[in-house]
Amino acid sequence: MGAAAILYTQSVHRAVLLAALLPLYAQDAPPRSKAADYPAHVSLPGMEIAAEYLLHSIPTAKGFYVSRDYLVIDVGVFPAAKERVTISAGQFRLRINHQTLELPPDSPGTVAADIQYPDWEQHPTAVAQAGPVSVGAPPTVGRFPGDRRESPPISSPVPEQPDPSGTEKEPPKTIDQLIALAALPEGSSNKPMKGCLFFHFHGKTKSIKSLELVYDAGNGGEKATIPLF
Repeated sequence: MGAAAILYTQSVHRAVLLAALLPLYAQDAPPRSKAADYPAHVSLPGMEIAAEYLLHSIPTAKGFYVSRDYLVIDVGVFPAAKERVTISAGQFRLRINHQTLELPPDSPGTVAADIQYPDWEQHPTAVAQAGPVSVGAPPTVGRFPGDRRESPPISSPVPEQPDPSGTEKEPPKTIDQLIALAALPEGSSNKPMKGCLFFHFHGKTKSIKSLELVYDAGNGGEKATIPLF
């Protein structure tokens, strides 16, 4: 086996292991109630901002989704006591390898569409099964109605039996809804706001030597740079 093949096999094994362990880590990790609970954080007048780099993984209530075309940053904004802060995704940028050009975040809807309707470019894929959740393998999407290339969803949930009590259950959330709920909420609040930002990235993650989340409140407000690694 050539050196390139060995490296590719090793990277696939690491990806499979990471995909399998992420849901388990999410179950065991304690809820983060302060900025210091994140790997990186900064203090600003009236608030703290914290962040963690999740590679391509998006944590949702139903497990992790993987979007190979996006870098995912988990963000927590913690207002000081009785302070009210206004947050929007547009206040953040992602700086890679100290470059001048900074990536703006994409909308949750765009990310959900990327997961459901991947492009036709072939990517090396690692697939893992962690409990009832399958990650890493997007479905094949038909080019037209009846296209035999189209495949079923990655993981088909087992139909639930009717509740004997007769209580109607809430319908399962769509991928669009799950990604929207996973995103960093926007608006004004005096309570912690936590969620993900999604940055479209075409390169290879192994080429990333440094990663920084840049915050700019705008209108002459506060600015900060959060080194992720």
